[in-house]
Amino acid sequence: MYNNVGPQPGLPRPPTNPQPNPFGNSFYGAGSGLITGGLGAYGGKILGSSSEYVQSNISRYFSDPQYYFQVNDHYVRNKLKVVLFPFLHRGHWMRITEPVGGRLSYKPPIYDINAPDLYIPFMAFGTYVVLAGLSLGLNGKFSPEALNWLFVKGLLGWFMQVALLKMIFLSLGSGEAPLLDIVAYAGYTFTGVCFAVLGKILPGYSYYILMPCSCLCMGIFLVKTMKRVLFAEVRSFDSSRHYYLLLLIGLVQFPFFAWLGNVSVNWFL
Repeated sequence: MYNNVGPQPGLPRPPTNPQPNPFGNSFYGAGSGLITGGLGAYGGKILGSSSEYVQSNISRYFSDPQYYFQVNDHYVRNKLKVVLFPFLHRGHWMRITEPVGGRLSYKPPIYDINAPDLYIPFMAFGTYVVLAGLSLGLNGKFSPEALNWLFVKGLLGWFMQVALLKMIFLSLGSGEAPLLDIVAYAGYTFTGVCFAVLGKILPGYSYYILMPCSCLCMGIFLVKTMKRVLFAEVRSFDSSRHYYLLLLIGLVQFPFFAWLGNVSVNWFL
């Protein structure tokens, strides 16, 4: 009933549309612009520095994965010769560098036989699993579960080799080697392990000939490669300590090859 009451006569009518403040909007717009611009610049600076930090650490420790797959048939043939017959390699073991963006960078494997790649390690690992399954089948022990255990056993061996090389780098104060480089160097081991498994498939005493020979060649390859990496990366040089650790890398290959080369579902045999 009170909603229908109109304006009383003689009383001033309140304004329906108040007058805008000519200074409020300008002060508000200027203040909000300063705050927005300042926060935006500060946030952009933080995000930019953090993204640069992340990218620098990724490139430092992991490098570019595509780099390790730039290979061709010529490189694969020559690299297998170096890995399997390192004592026949007459060239140098140093990697080739090139200026990129104002700094030195290593050439990809397709242009450098001493550059690490991941194509050969992955192919060698797959060949190892296939040969191990074939060996189990010839002995009447093949099963999907057994092949799965051998696959896991190979991955564990690869991880142990990577951990060994990484610990040696860290003990010498050289933790700056990219992780994928170490993964590639450790993965080359399966090229020799494939010959050890092949020796179990071939008749006669092939295993007792191929296993120690391939193990010796792989030890020589890793020692020469790690010697180049250590001398290029380590800042402080201690010849006796370096040579003892290089000798350790070579000696560890014998039990490592014997463990991976013995195709069975037993983890310790």
